[in-house]
Amino acid sequence: MNVVAVVGPTATGKSGLGVALALALEGEVVNADAFALYRGMDIGTAKTPVAQRRGVPHHLLDVVEPDAVASVARYRAAGRAVLADLAARGRRAVVVGGSGLYVRALLDPMHFPGTDPDLRRTLERRAVQAGPAALHAALTAVAPDTAATIDPRNVRRVVRALEVYVLTGRAPTADLPRYTYEVPAVQIGLELDRAALDAAITARVDAMWAAGLVEEVRALRTAGISPTACRAVGYAQVLALLDGRCDEATARAQTVTATRRLARKQMGWFGRDPRVHWLPADAPDLLDQALTLVAQADAGQLADPVAPTRRTLPG
Repeated sequence: MNVVAVVGPTATGKSGLGVALALALEGEVVNADAFALYRGMDIGTAKTPVAQRRGVPHHLLDVVEPDAVASVARYRAAGRAVLADLAARGRRAVVVGGSGLYVRALLDPMHFPGTDPDLRRTLERRAVQAGPAALHAALTAVAPDTAATIDPRNVRRVVRALEVYVLTGRAPTADLPRYTYEVPAVQIGLELDRAALDAAITARVDAMWAAGLVEEVRALRTAGISPTACRAVGYAQVLALLDGRCDEATARAQTVTATRRLARKQMGWFGRDPRVHWLPADAPDLLDQALTLVAQADAGQLADPVAPTRRTLPG
C-alpha cells in the first residue's frame, strides 16, 4: 500500500485534498510542514482546524514547543515511526505539506551526520560576536563549494555546515540523494497559474490577519519562541511589527511578498522531482483525479513521469 503525499506550493489546497483522500482511502494525515510541528503556531501555518479535519486523525502536528528547535533528522525518525504504525493498522498514510526536505526525509534514503550541542552553541556565539559574514567566511575557507550554496545571512545553515565539517572532518555536501523511494509512495503535486496563486496567497494572508495572527505571535513572543520558529513566513513580519520596526500595513504587505517568494521556492523544489504527478488545484474533479493516480500506483500501472529539470509556476 503506497503512501500518498500531497505536495506543492502554499495556498493550493493541499490540506483539504489530504483530508478528502484520507476519508476516501481509510487513511490518516501525516504533517510534512516544518513549522506546523510547533505547538501554538496555528494561524500563520494555516493548520487545518479540528472541526475541518472531519474526524481524520492528524499526526506530527503540535509536537514541538515553540521555544525549541525542530530538526529534519528528528522529524524523519518520528515520521517513520508513524508510517510503521499506520501500516501495521492497515491505515493509509496521507502525507501533506510543502516542506520539500521533510517530504524527502520521510520517503527517501537520507543520512544525517551527528550533532554536538556544545559545538553548535559555540558557533552560534561566534556568529553573534563576529557577525554572520565572518562565520560564512570560515565555512568558505574549509568547504567553498558548500558555502557557495548557502546565503551568508542564513546563520542556521552556516552553523550546521561548520558543525558537520568539524565532526566528520569532511566538507558537508549540498547534494541530496537521487530521487529514489525508500518508502513506496505516490506524490501528487497541486499547482495553480501564477495569477491565481498570487490571489490565493493574498486572500490567505487577509484571512490570517482577520483570524488573529498578530495576537498569536504576541502570545508566542511572550511565552518564548526559538530563532528557527521566528523565521517562519508571517511570524517574522509580525515580530518586526511588534518590535516597532515597521507598521502594520508594511508587515502585512511583506507577508504577502514573502509568501509568494516561498511558493515559487516550493514549486522549484518539487518541480525538480520527476516523481511528482501534477494536477490543477482548481480542477472541479480534483479528488477523482487524485484517486485515479493512487489506484494506478497501487496497481503498479503508474510510471514515474519525466519532468523538466525545473518546473516553474505556470502562467
